[in-house]
Amino acid sequence: RGHDLIWLDEVNCTGSEDSLLHCPASAWGHNNCFHGEDAGVICSDNLEGDQIRLVNYSSRCAGRVEVFHNKQWGTICDDNWDLLDAEVVCRQLDCGRALSAPGWAQFGRGNGIIWMDETNCTGKETTLSTCRARQWGINNCYHGEDAGVVCS
Repeated sequence: RGHDLIWLDEVNCTGSEDSLLHCPASAWGHNNCFHGEDAGVICSDNLEGDQIRLVNYSSRCAGRVEVFHNKQWGTICDDNWDLLDAEVVCRQLDCGRALSAPGWAQFGRGNGIIWMDETNCTGKETTLSTCRARQWGINNCYHGEDAGVVCS
């Protein structure tokens, strides 16, 4: 519970606003609330784009790359997959530098959808989902081409 002034009441955002201050609300500082009604939020720890994970290895910083997109985990095709792409994955997972970017399902074949193909990161991106690639889910791959990463 808070204990200072209550600044906003009757907040009615659509979700497309750039800031909470752009949402319709009662006049600033005018409210009929008490601190037992204080609002809160829980945010994802991955604020930019989709979640990723490395699986099928004994370390969280090595394995087959999987992406959570559209409420579904899927893999990445190794077409065009290289150290620059792996570097972004390692950075996003806070796993140091990329040591290798193995393809051909070195960490086992995934299943389900193959989300990314022809991934082409510059190495400077903060998340894999901001790298250039074919449209989500469009690929000419099979799970024998699943991409992997080994980070330092």
